[in-house]
Amino acid sequence: MTAPKAVVLVSGGLDSATALAIAREQEFICHTLSFDYGQRHRVELQAAAEISRQMGAVEHKRITIDLGGFGGSALTDPSMAVPEASSGAIPITYVPARNTVFLSFALGWAEVLGAQDIFIGVNAVDYSGYPDCRPAFIKAFEHLAKLATCAGLEGRAFRIQAPLLHLSKAEIIREGMRLGIDYSRTISCYQADENGQACGVCDSCRFRKQGFWDAGVPDPTRYH
Repeated sequence: MTAPKAVVLVSGGLDSATALAIAREQEFICHTLSFDYGQRHRVELQAAAEISRQMGAVEHKRITIDLGGFGGSALTDPSMAVPEASSGAIPITYVPARNTVFLSFALGWAEVLGAQDIFIGVNAVDYSGYPDCRPAFIKAFEHLAKLATCAGLEGRAFRIQAPLLHLSKAEIIREGMRLGIDYSRTISCYQADENGQACGVCDSCRFRKQGFWDAGVPDPTRYH
């Protein structure tokens, strides 16, 4: 019996690397997808390609789209400073419709490949409050995939796999360690420099540092 195919969204960060490792453990043939969308931390794209190669993806695609053309996020607009503290509201690092756009591309590729599973490393526990990281969003997109594709109309339902959705950052890290992930290769920082060194103060860095602390695992992140 041929192993099933999956499209895995890989950003180069800790969460998506763990989602890829889980897909591999479940014996999916993994095709990975990352996006150059105008983010200021584009060095993560190098990590995404390296992680995909190291973790046995059969194919890695990097798609260029210009979400920065709309602005509205500190991750795509260099005139907006990346915040160093959470305000309790949805932060300005939220990129409008980003996961909707990413999953749409992944859905198109999955239909071409004949894959029914799409993996995404979103998390609804230790995260910054983004609306497109919630269970309701994942469920709604899965329903959309059924309605919007030829495969869905023919009864071949798509599954949006979000294995990290209800895990804390520490639980994600422990799972990744069990799966043998080298987290020193991942880049999570919203403003990492060209050498991949993290700032240590943005939301993403703070969640990551706390996760390693809570997991009782040494933090391998390179900070500048």
